[in-house]
Amino acid sequence: MSRGGKSWVHCIEWRVLLMVLLLCGAGVAEAACASGDGARAALLDWKRTGFAVPEAARRVPLIATLVDCLASPDPLLRDGLGYEGLQALLRANALSPDALRALRDRLVAMLAAPDRQGVTRPFAALVLAEVARTDRVEPWMRADERAGMVERAAAYLVSVDDYRGFDKKVGWRHGVAHGADWVMQLAMNPTLDRSQLDRLRDAVAAQAVPTSGHAYAFGEPERLARPLLFIAMRDLHDEATWTTWFTALTASLGAPSLAWKDDAWLARRHDLGAFLRVLYFEADRSEDSGVTKLRPGILAALKALP
Repeated sequence: MSRGGKSWVHCIEWRVLLMVLLLCGAGVAEAACASGDGARAALLDWKRTGFAVPEAARRVPLIATLVDCLASPDPLLRDGLGYEGLQALLRANALSPDALRALRDRLVAMLAAPDRQGVTRPFAALVLAEVARTDRVEPWMRADERAGMVERAAAYLVSVDDYRGFDKKVGWRHGVAHGADWVMQLAMNPTLDRSQLDRLRDAVAAQAVPTSGHAYAFGEPERLARPLLFIAMRDLHDEATWTTWFTALTASLGAPSLAWKDDAWLARRHDLGAFLRVLYFEADRSEDSGVTKLRPGILAALKALP
């Protein structure tokens, strides 16, 4: 749409938005995102344009504020503006390789930063999935950078111990699912070798049957299954290797003496059963040669469930 020869995005008072965002950049992340009604209104106006890509000079402060929003306990700011805005810019190919590196490094730093609300790390991981996607679609990372991201994604997924999913007030946290999305985008990258895929696969295993004994209730088994299917599609593992991997998952339930007598064991059985059934449904209907090699191992694991 246009008005007076200018696109709708230019109808927003970008000078006001730029000033607000620059002022926000001086504060703490959470406060910076919600530092005033003017900032919120300007960002909401931008969202109403469909997240139209602004001119290059205006993107730097905008991206900085959107990243700050990922730390907000307000789901409108964190999910609806921070994540959705960054996703839109990334999918529009609006960032140069240098800007992508800067964004990636800041997000990685957020994974190690204090997270009072338990929202920053999951949403940093979710945006890192989008960063990984840009490299899959149009490679820009060096091999060592990509290898580093594989390690960070796997380490993050394994490290998640906050299993909160959806909350009416705070919205989504969903650390396991967001970590699985990051792993999935990397698993889809054809440049990864088998050892890197194995690292991602084993990170999935760590959360498919979490030792904590948390019972999933927010679709995590489905999200964890996706990267495994893409790893299988690479067809770098034979049937016996997959069967061994699934057998190890069954063993992770714990000592047989705990069966049906321990709440953590019951939760692990619930999670493993859900994970295996999702995979069986997908593998049973797939004609992909790599995915069909999952079937014997999945069936063996299902039959071995107490």
